[in-house]
Amino acid sequence: MKTLPVPPFFKPAHAAEWGFSPNQQQLADEAAKWRKQHGIRPSGSDRFKAHLLIIDAQRDFCFPQGTLYVGGRSGQGAIEDNVRTAQFIYRNLGLITDISTTFDTHFAFQIFFPWFWQDQQGNPLQAHTMIKLGGKDGSRLDNVGLDGKLLHEGVQPNPAMARWLCNGNVAWLQKQAHFYCQQLDAGGKYVLYLWPPHCLLGSDGHALAGVIHEARFFHSLCRFSQSTGEVKGGHPLTENYSVLAPEVLMRWDGRPLAQRNTAFLETLMAADAVLVAGQAASHCVKSSIADLLDQLVAKDPELAKKVFILRDCMSAVAVPDGAGGFAADFTPQAEEALEKFAAAGMNVIRSTDPVDSWLTVPA
Repeated sequence: MKTLPVPPFFKPAHAAEWGFSPNQQQLADEAAKWRKQHGIRPSGSDRFKAHLLIIDAQRDFCFPQGTLYVGGRSGQGAIEDNVRTAQFIYRNLGLITDISTTFDTHFAFQIFFPWFWQDQQGNPLQAHTMIKLGGKDGSRLDNVGLDGKLLHEGVQPNPAMARWLCNGNVAWLQKQAHFYCQQLDAGGKYVLYLWPPHCLLGSDGHALAGVIHEARFFHSLCRFSQSTGEVKGGHPLTENYSVLAPEVLMRWDGRPLAQRNTAFLETLMAADAVLVAGQAASHCVKSSIADLLDQLVAKDPELAKKVFILRDCMSAVAVPDGAGGFAADFTPQAEEALEKFAAAGMNVIRSTDPVDSWLTVPA
């Protein structure tokens, strides 16, 4: 597989610039010249279909100015990841058939935001805390800090939301919130974590980082391939780390709460190779790959081998404590997940590894 040079218009320093936005008309002109210069064929002629999935490469995750910057332990995580992801796209324009980007998409009141909740005095909770089942029988919900210490006993959803959320039925809302936490506990994947506001639809933080938009748009124009976007995370009553499914699918009364993204799953299943990059390795990337793995294994365990995880194009959530350490560090969870995926047959690679060293494309 021919490796191409990185186009001269790409500037790695732009990955650290919140306000960088490429000139799209100039990119179109550059793509026409690049396509001719390097003999790049339309993606429709590909017999081997490689699909690059870029998860949540949005400004709020990719810059220190963002409300939920994924800096990793180095503090430069998402910025450096985006440089490598963009370079990977440019060098492998002829290999990558399609690119899909996911968009974490939120609104003011969602179950993982602190003001969705209130303490017994009616005060909103704080970000970077957790909601856990409390009491000996798990009959109440408590707000705890990252150290596990109790902050507020017996918290509940803000009843003011009931008017538009559940036809004014406050009791239903309380039951649903409790049921939701029970389901998370039973699933054993995550505790309900209260995040700061991020990726609010319409905000600057919702947009893709400029270098990622630049690279995927250039790829689209060079290869006549329609870049697609998958929106996730808008349901007020469930988290949606994975692009393929929300964390909880059912309501407390047995009726459906949300649905799996079966259409996009079928798209990925149809590809000959699925390449994965994005943020954060400890959360949305981890969940998306885990869901994909479950579906692939259910069909044929050998299919796991067609997934290639670009480990140097993703970072884990690590929340600085302001004193040189971390209030929360999910790096071990991310590393554990990568080990699990590799053990299941998926390929954990680096974007700088020669393609011929990890992929065989039939002639």
